[in-house]
Amino acid sequence: MVSLPGLRGRKVVPQRSAAELDAMAVAGGLVAAALNAVREAAAPGMTTKDLDEIAEQVIRDGGGTPSFLGYHGFPATICSSVNDRVVHGIPSASEVLVVGDLVSIDCGAIVDGWHGDSAVTFGIGELIPADESLSAATRESMEAGIAAMLPGNRLTDVSHAIEQGTRAAEVKYGRKYGIVEGYGGHGIGRSMHMDPFLPNEGRPGRGPHLEVGSVLAIEPMLTLGTVHTEVLDDDWTVVTTDGTRAAHWEHTVAVTEDGPRILTLPLG
Repeated sequence: MVSLPGLRGRKVVPQRSAAELDAMAVAGGLVAAALNAVREAAAPGMTTKDLDEIAEQVIRDGGGTPSFLGYHGFPATICSSVNDRVVHGIPSASEVLVVGDLVSIDCGAIVDGWHGDSAVTFGIGELIPADESLSAATRESMEAGIAAMLPGNRLTDVSHAIEQGTRAAEVKYGRKYGIVEGYGGHGIGRSMHMDPFLPNEGRPGRGPHLEVGSVLAIEPMLTLGTVHTEVLDDDWTVVTTDGTRAAHWEHTVAVTEDGPRILTLPLG
């Protein structure tokens, strides 16, 4: 973290220059392209390994390197989390997608040393209404967090906005959602995971300040039931303890003078 001139000791979420944000947007645009390609290709009969290969090809063809592949030993380019899997699912040639599956794909790319990180949730074919609204609620919670990425706010103002977005979605869709405990967003830049950790709920007005150039990966994870999870024997895959379905949305976002800038959008 850095201290602003004249505000010695004031902690600030790490800041990037305008040129560095543009560089991060290149990496983020490549992530967006990979996620779009995966989403377009996903269909009944495809395997999650097929989707992983598509994402890796898009990233490498775009001059990038997959962030996840080899990260602490992770064996793939994407995290593919289907149905009750929350995050960090490992793609497999034996996992065949079927109509009604709820699929969350998390993906990262490195270009010129800068990282982009984003996640989407979608259905294979038509989803049941509860799963459709779960994904929408998670996306809307993320969007509420993005809207709080403003100069002068503090870290937990974003956390609180995500939580409030979830509560608003509960009213909108007429059901309760579980905000997954222990997982959340993070700083990002020359490394994929950096301080500070960004909880997806909590009281506002705490933690380091947001200033122009501060960057966070904002990523709520909601379930149709429990807030509790467990990790499978592969030491990666996180699942809900009650077997209910989960959704995960994420964007890498910067604070600018003109409002939040999403760095993981398609280029152009």
